[in-house]
Amino acid sequence: MRQRIAVIGSGPAGLTFARVLHRHGQPVTVLERDPAPDARPPGGTLDLHEGLGQLALDKAGLLAEFQALSRPEGQAMRILDTDGTVLRDWRPRPDDRANPEIDRGQLRDLLLGPLDVQWGRGVTHVVPGTRDGVLVHFADGRQETFDLVVGADGAWSRVRPAVSSVTPHYTGVTSVETSLDDVDTRYPDLARLIGDGSVAVYGVNRKLVAQRNSGGHVKVYVQFRAPLDWHANLDLADAEAARSSLLALFDGWAAPVLDFLRHGNAFVHRPLYVLPVSHTWTHVPGVTLLGDAAHLMPPLGAGANLAMLEGAELAEAIAIGPEDLDGAVHAFEEQMWARASRWAKITAAGLERLVSPNPAEALALFDQVQPS
Repeated sequence: MRQRIAVIGSGPAGLTFARVLHRHGQPVTVLERDPAPDARPPGGTLDLHEGLGQLALDKAGLLAEFQALSRPEGQAMRILDTDGTVLRDWRPRPDDRANPEIDRGQLRDLLLGPLDVQWGRGVTHVVPGTRDGVLVHFADGRQETFDLVVGADGAWSRVRPAVSSVTPHYTGVTSVETSLDDVDTRYPDLARLIGDGSVAVYGVNRKLVAQRNSGGHVKVYVQFRAPLDWHANLDLADAEAARSSLLALFDGWAAPVLDFLRHGNAFVHRPLYVLPVSHTWTHVPGVTLLGDAAHLMPPLGAGANLAMLEGAELAEAIAIGPEDLDGAVHAFEEQMWARASRWAKITAAGLERLVSPNPAEALALFDQVQPS
Protein backbone atom coordinates (compact mmCIF):
# COMPACT_ATOMS: atom_id res chain seq x y z
CA MET A 1 0.00 0.00 0.00
CA ARG A 2 1.37 3.41 -0.93
CA GLN A 3 2.22 5.75 1.90
CA ARG A 4 0.47 9.09 2.39
CA ILE A 5 3.30 11.63 2.24
CA ALA A 6 3.07 15.41 2.52
CA VAL A 7 5.75 18.07 2.28
CA ILE A 8 5.06 21.48 3.78
CA GLY A 9 6.65 24.30 1.78
CA SER A 10 7.37 24.81 -1.91
CA GLY A 11 10.90 26.16 -1.64
CA PRO A 12 13.93 24.40 -3.16
CA ALA A 13 13.93 21.66 -0.49
CA GLY A 14 10.25 20.78 -0.68
CA LEU A 15 10.03 20.89 -4.45
CA THR A 16 13.18 18.81 -4.95
CA PHE A 17 11.85 16.22 -2.52
CA ALA A 18 8.52 16.10 -4.35
CA ARG A 19 10.08 16.06 -7.81
CA VAL A 20 12.36 13.10 -7.03
CA LEU A 21 9.44 11.19 -5.49
CA HIS A 22 7.41 11.98 -8.61
CA ARG A 23 10.22 10.61 -10.78
CA HIS A 24 10.01 7.35 -8.83
CA GLY A 25 6.23 7.16 -9.20
CA GLN A 26 5.51 7.91 -5.54
CA PRO A 27 2.52 10.23 -4.92
CA VAL A 28 3.24 13.22 -2.67
CA THR A 29 1.11 16.13 -1.50
CA VAL A 30 2.83 19.54 -1.64
CA LEU A 31 1.24 22.07 0.72
CA GLU A 32 2.12 25.76 0.38
CA ARG A 33 0.65 28.72 2.28
CA ASP A 34 1.20 31.19 -0.60
CA PRO A 35 -1.90 31.45 -2.78
CA ALA A 36 0.06 31.13 -6.04
CA PRO A 37 3.63 30.58 -7.30
CA ASP A 38 4.07 34.29 -8.02
CA ALA A 39 2.37 35.59 -4.86
CA ARG A 40 5.71 36.93 -3.57
CA PRO A 41 8.94 38.00 -5.26
CA PRO A 42 10.99 34.81 -5.63
CA GLY A 43 14.21 36.33 -4.31
CA GLY A 44 17.62 36.67 -5.88
CA THR A 45 19.99 34.28 -7.58
CA LEU A 46 21.46 31.01 -6.30
CA ASP A 47 24.77 29.35 -7.09
CA LEU A 48 24.22 25.60 -7.26
CA HIS A 49 27.28 23.54 -6.39
CA GLU A 50 28.37 20.48 -8.37
CA GLY A 51 28.26 18.07 -5.45
CA LEU A 52 25.17 19.54 -3.78
CA GLY A 53 22.42 21.38 -5.63
CA GLN A 54 23.46 20.13 -9.07
CA LEU A 55 23.62 16.57 -7.75
CA ALA A 56 20.08 16.98 -6.44
CA LEU A 57 18.88 18.16 -9.84
CA ASP A 58 20.60 15.20 -11.46
CA LYS A 59 18.66 12.88 -9.13
CA ALA A 60 15.49 14.68 -10.25
CA GLY A 61 16.40 14.24 -13.94
CA LEU A 62 16.67 17.99 -14.40
CA LEU A 63 20.40 18.66 -14.70
CA ALA A 64 20.41 19.27 -18.46
CA GLU A 65 17.51 21.70 -18.19
CA PHE A 66 19.28 23.50 -15.36
CA GLN A 67 22.46 23.81 -17.40
CA ALA A 68 20.49 25.42 -20.23
CA LEU A 69 19.00 28.01 -17.84
CA SER A 70 21.99 28.70 -15.61
CA ARG A 71 24.59 31.44 -15.94
CA PRO A 72 28.14 30.10 -15.45
CA GLU A 73 29.45 33.61 -16.05
CA GLY A 74 27.54 34.69 -12.95
CA GLN A 75 30.25 33.07 -10.81
CA ALA A 76 32.48 36.11 -11.46
CA MET A 77 33.35 38.12 -8.35
CA ARG A 78 34.95 41.54 -8.01
CA ILE A 79 36.02 42.86 -4.59
CA LEU A 80 36.56 46.54 -3.92
CA ASP A 81 38.02 48.51 -1.05
CA THR A 82 35.69 51.09 0.46
CA ASP A 83 37.50 53.78 -1.56
CA GLY A 84 36.67 51.97 -4.80
CA THR A 85 40.06 50.33 -5.36
CA VAL A 86 39.73 46.94 -7.07
CA LEU A 87 41.30 44.33 -4.78
CA ARG A 88 40.25 41.18 -6.62
CA ASP A 89 38.68 40.57 -10.02
CA TRP A 90 38.04 36.85 -10.40
CA ARG A 91 36.41 35.47 -13.54
CA PRO A 92 35.53 31.83 -14.19
CA ARG A 93 36.96 29.85 -17.08
CA PRO A 94 34.55 29.38 -20.01
CA ASP A 95 34.13 25.70 -19.05
CA ASP A 96 33.73 26.32 -15.31
CA ARG A 97 30.48 24.74 -14.11
CA ALA A 98 31.33 24.44 -10.41
CA ASN A 99 28.78 26.97 -9.10
CA PRO A 100 26.70 28.47 -11.92
CA GLU A 101 23.96 30.93 -10.98
CA ILE A 102 20.23 30.59 -11.56
CA ASP A 103 17.43 32.94 -10.57
CA ARG A 104 15.28 31.55 -7.78
CA GLY A 105 12.15 32.03 -9.86
CA GLN A 106 13.61 30.03 -12.73
CA LEU A 107 14.66 27.25 -10.36
CA ARG A 108 11.19 27.18 -8.79
CA ASP A 109 9.51 26.86 -12.18
CA LEU A 110 11.95 24.15 -13.25
CA LEU A 111 11.22 22.11 -10.13
CA LEU A 112 7.47 22.68 -10.25
CA GLY A 113 7.14 21.03 -13.67
CA PRO A 114 4.31 18.48 -13.43
CA LEU A 115 3.88 18.74 -9.64
CA ASP A 116 0.40 19.41 -8.31
CA VAL A 117 0.91 21.93 -5.50
CA GLN A 118 -1.97 22.78 -3.18
CA TRP A 119 -1.61 26.56 -2.99
CA GLY A 120 -3.11 28.59 -0.17
CA ARG A 121 -2.86 25.71 2.33
CA GLY A 122 -1.24 27.37 5.33
CA VAL A 123 -0.31 24.93 8.11
CA THR A 124 -0.55 26.01 11.74
CA HIS A 125 0.86 22.90 13.43
CA VAL A 126 1.20 19.13 13.15
CA VAL A 127 0.46 16.44 15.73
CA PRO A 128 2.33 13.13 15.38
CA GLY A 129 1.27 9.84 16.88
CA THR A 130 -2.49 9.98 16.34
CA ARG A 131 -4.46 6.82 15.58
CA ASP A 132 -4.62 7.64 11.86
CA GLY A 133 -1.12 9.04 11.47
CA VAL A 134 0.30 12.57 11.65
CA LEU A 135 -2.47 15.14 11.94
CA VAL A 136 -1.93 18.38 10.00
CA HIS A 137 -3.91 21.43 11.14
CA PHE A 138 -4.54 24.14 8.53
CA ALA A 139 -5.13 27.85 8.98
CA ASP A 140 -8.65 27.50 7.55
CA GLY A 141 -9.60 25.05 10.31
CA ARG A 142 -9.39 21.89 8.23
CA GLN A 143 -7.37 18.82 9.22
CA GLU A 144 -5.75 16.00 7.29
CA THR A 145 -3.68 12.96 8.23
CA PHE A 146 -0.55 11.53 6.60
CA ASP A 147 1.92 8.73 7.23
CA LEU A 148 4.85 11.15 6.82
CA VAL A 149 4.96 14.92 7.06
CA VAL A 150 8.16 16.62 5.87
CA GLY A 151 8.71 20.16 7.13
CA ALA A 152 10.44 22.16 4.41
CA ASP A 153 8.84 25.39 5.57
CA GLY A 154 11.85 27.51 6.37
CA ALA A 155 13.31 29.38 9.33
CA TRP A 156 10.05 29.79 11.23
CA SER A 157 8.79 26.30 10.49
CA ARG A 158 5.36 25.30 11.77
CA VAL A 159 6.42 21.66 11.59
CA ARG A 160 9.62 21.98 13.68
CA PRO A 161 7.84 22.15 17.09
CA ALA A 162 6.62 18.59 16.51
CA VAL A 163 10.21 17.34 16.84
CA SER A 164 12.21 20.15 18.50
CA SER A 165 11.64 23.00 20.95
CA VAL A 166 14.62 24.96 19.55
CA THR A 167 13.93 28.30 17.84
CA PRO A 168 16.25 30.49 15.73
CA HIS A 169 18.36 33.14 17.43
CA TYR A 170 19.69 36.44 16.09
CA THR A 171 23.33 36.45 14.96
CA GLY A 172 23.95 40.12 15.69
CA VAL A 173 24.19 40.77 11.94
CA THR A 174 21.30 42.33 10.09
CA SER A 175 20.72 42.61 6.35
CA VAL A 176 18.84 45.12 4.23
CA GLU A 177 18.01 44.27 0.64
CA THR A 178 17.21 46.53 -2.28
CA SER A 179 17.25 46.13 -6.06
CA LEU A 180 17.75 47.91 -9.36
CA ASP A 181 15.96 47.15 -12.62
CA ASP A 182 17.15 47.46 -16.21
CA VAL A 183 20.63 48.24 -14.91
CA ASP A 184 22.43 47.97 -18.25
CA THR A 185 20.30 50.71 -19.79
CA ARG A 186 19.54 52.92 -16.80
CA TYR A 187 22.82 52.63 -14.88
CA PRO A 188 25.53 51.50 -17.31
CA ASP A 189 28.36 52.55 -14.98
CA LEU A 190 26.99 50.30 -12.24
CA ALA A 191 26.45 47.52 -14.76
CA ARG A 192 30.12 47.68 -15.72
CA LEU A 193 31.12 47.72 -12.04
CA ILE A 194 29.16 44.54 -11.35
CA GLY A 195 30.31 42.76 -14.48
CA ASP A 196 28.76 39.37 -15.17
CA GLY A 197 28.49 38.31 -11.54
CA SER A 198 28.85 40.18 -8.27
CA VAL A 199 30.76 43.02 -6.69
CA ALA A 200 31.47 43.06 -2.95
CA VAL A 201 32.82 45.76 -0.66
CA TYR A 202 33.91 45.09 2.92
CA GLY A 203 34.33 47.69 5.66
CA VAL A 204 34.51 47.64 9.45
CA ASN A 205 31.62 45.47 10.65
CA ARG A 206 29.70 46.02 7.43
CA LYS A 207 29.57 44.91 3.81
CA LEU A 208 27.72 45.62 0.56
CA VAL A 209 27.19 43.10 -2.22
CA ALA A 210 25.54 43.79 -5.59
CA GLN A 211 24.64 40.66 -7.54
CA ARG A 212 23.48 40.41 -11.12
CA ASN A 213 20.33 38.40 -11.82
CA SER A 214 18.98 37.74 -15.30
CA GLY A 215 17.15 40.35 -17.34
CA GLY A 216 19.19 43.33 -16.15
CA HIS A 217 17.94 42.94 -12.55
CA VAL A 218 20.41 43.51 -9.70
CA LYS A 219 19.97 42.59 -6.05
CA VAL A 220 21.87 44.69 -3.51
CA TYR A 221 22.50 43.43 0.02
CA VAL A 222 24.02 45.38 2.89
CA GLN A 223 24.93 43.62 6.11
CA PHE A 224 26.12 45.16 9.35
CA ARG A 225 26.38 44.43 13.04
CA ALA A 226 23.60 46.07 15.02
CA PRO A 227 21.03 45.39 17.75
CA LEU A 228 17.89 43.69 16.52
CA ASP A 229 15.92 46.88 17.15
CA TRP A 230 18.41 49.19 15.38
CA HIS A 231 15.59 50.53 13.22
CA ALA A 232 13.18 51.27 16.09
CA ASN A 233 12.87 54.93 15.11
CA LEU A 234 13.00 54.31 11.37
CA ASP A 235 10.12 53.45 9.05
CA LEU A 236 11.77 51.03 6.64
CA ALA A 237 8.67 51.14 4.46
CA ASP A 238 9.61 54.76 3.75
CA ALA A 239 12.18 54.21 1.01
CA GLU A 240 13.70 57.67 1.31
CA ALA A 241 14.10 57.39 5.08
CA ALA A 242 15.66 53.95 4.73
CA ARG A 243 17.98 55.19 1.99
CA SER A 244 19.14 58.16 4.08
CA SER A 245 19.81 55.95 7.09
CA LEU A 246 21.87 53.47 5.08
CA LEU A 247 23.82 56.18 3.27
CA ALA A 248 24.73 57.63 6.68
CA LEU A 249 25.77 54.18 7.91
CA PHE A 250 28.07 53.74 4.90
CA ASP A 251 29.26 57.35 4.84
CA GLY A 252 32.74 57.76 3.39
CA TRP A 253 32.52 54.82 1.00
CA ALA A 254 33.22 55.43 -2.69
CA ALA A 255 30.47 57.25 -4.57
CA PRO A 256 29.94 54.47 -7.16
CA VAL A 257 29.37 51.97 -4.35
CA LEU A 258 26.86 54.23 -2.62
CA ASP A 259 25.04 54.64 -5.94
CA PHE A 260 23.71 51.11 -5.43
CA LEU A 261 21.82 52.48 -2.44
CA ARG A 262 20.95 55.81 -4.02
CA HIS A 263 19.17 54.04 -6.89
CA GLY A 264 17.58 51.23 -4.89
CA ASN A 265 13.81 51.13 -5.38
CA ALA A 266 12.68 49.60 -2.04
CA PHE A 267 14.33 48.35 1.14
CA VAL A 268 13.57 45.10 2.93
CA HIS A 269 14.90 44.30 6.40
CA ARG A 270 16.17 40.73 6.86
CA PRO A 271 17.94 40.18 10.20
CA LEU A 272 20.07 37.05 10.09
CA TYR A 273 18.89 34.25 12.36
CA VAL A 274 20.41 30.79 12.82
CA LEU A 275 19.68 27.53 14.58
CA PRO A 276 22.34 25.99 16.85
CA VAL A 277 25.28 24.61 14.87
CA SER A 278 24.56 20.99 15.81
CA HIS A 279 20.77 21.04 15.85
CA THR A 280 19.37 17.52 16.17
CA TRP A 281 16.26 16.00 17.73
CA THR A 282 15.00 12.71 19.06
CA HIS A 283 13.47 10.94 16.09
CA VAL A 284 9.70 11.27 15.92
CA PRO A 285 7.96 8.69 13.71
CA GLY A 286 6.06 10.32 10.89
CA VAL A 287 7.72 13.76 10.99
CA THR A 288 11.05 15.14 9.76
CA LEU A 289 12.60 18.39 8.54
CA LEU A 290 14.63 19.63 5.58
CA GLY A 291 16.69 22.73 4.86
CA ASP A 292 16.25 25.86 6.97
CA ALA A 293 13.59 24.16 9.06
CA ALA A 294 16.26 21.68 10.18
CA HIS A 295 19.50 23.70 10.16
CA LEU A 296 19.08 27.42 9.53
CA MET A 297 22.53 28.89 8.91
CA PRO A 298 24.04 32.15 7.59
CA PRO A 299 23.33 32.79 3.88
CA LEU A 300 26.75 31.98 2.48
CA GLY A 301 25.71 29.80 -0.43
CA ALA A 302 25.29 26.48 1.36
CA GLY A 303 21.70 26.52 2.63
CA ALA A 304 19.70 26.01 -0.56
CA ASN A 305 22.27 23.54 -1.89
CA LEU A 306 22.06 21.40 1.23
CA ALA A 307 18.28 21.64 1.30
CA MET A 308 17.94 20.40 -2.27
CA LEU A 309 20.32 17.50 -1.79
CA GLU A 310 18.54 16.52 1.41
CA GLY A 311 15.20 16.57 -0.37
CA ALA A 312 16.55 14.37 -3.16
CA GLU A 313 18.23 11.93 -0.77
CA LEU A 314 15.17 11.55 1.46
CA ALA A 315 12.97 10.97 -1.59
CA GLU A 316 15.34 8.31 -2.92
CA ALA A 317 15.51 6.59 0.46
CA ILE A 318 11.71 6.43 0.61
CA ALA A 319 11.40 5.25 -2.99
CA ILE A 320 14.00 2.49 -2.54
CA GLY A 321 12.69 1.19 0.78
CA PRO A 322 8.99 2.00 1.06
CA GLU A 323 8.32 -1.06 3.24
CA ASP A 324 10.24 0.60 6.11
CA LEU A 325 9.31 4.26 5.82
CA ASP A 326 10.26 5.14 9.39
CA GLY A 327 13.61 3.38 9.18
CA ALA A 328 14.46 5.18 5.94
CA VAL A 329 13.60 8.56 7.47
CA HIS A 330 15.59 7.91 10.65
CA ALA A 331 18.68 6.83 8.71
CA PHE A 332 18.37 9.92 6.52
CA GLU A 333 18.21 12.21 9.58
CA GLU A 334 21.46 10.81 10.97
CA GLN A 335 23.20 11.48 7.67
CA MET A 336 21.68 14.97 7.35
CA TRP A 337 22.67 16.01 10.87
CA ALA A 338 26.33 15.11 10.39
CA ARG A 339 26.69 16.97 7.09
CA ALA A 340 24.63 20.00 8.16
CA SER A 341 26.68 20.38 11.33
CA ARG A 342 29.89 20.62 9.29
CA TRP A 343 28.39 23.26 7.02
CA ALA A 344 26.84 25.20 9.90
CA LYS A 345 30.28 25.53 11.48
CA ILE A 346 31.79 26.67 8.17
CA THR A 347 29.10 29.29 7.53
CA ALA A 348 29.09 30.58 11.11
CA ALA A 349 32.85 31.11 10.93
CA GLY A 350 32.42 32.67 7.48
CA LEU A 351 29.91 35.22 8.72
CA GLU A 352 32.29 36.24 11.48
CA ARG A 353 34.98 36.93 8.89
CA LEU A 354 32.77 38.60 6.25
CA VAL A 355 31.23 41.08 8.69
CA SER A 356 34.27 41.72 10.83
CA PRO A 357 36.09 44.54 12.63
CA ASN A 358 38.97 43.67 10.30
CA PRO A 359 37.89 43.81 6.62
CA ALA A 360 41.09 42.00 5.62
CA GLU A 361 39.48 38.85 7.06
CA ALA A 362 36.89 38.89 4.27
CA LEU A 363 39.56 39.18 1.60
CA ALA A 364 41.57 36.37 3.17
CA LEU A 365 38.48 34.15 3.20
CA PHE A 366 37.89 34.84 -0.49
CA ASP A 367 41.48 33.91 -1.27
CA GLN A 368 41.04 30.63 0.59
CA VAL A 369 37.84 29.70 -1.19
CA GLN A 370 38.65 31.10 -4.63
CA PRO A 371 42.43 31.41 -4.99
CA SER A 372 43.60 33.38 -8.02
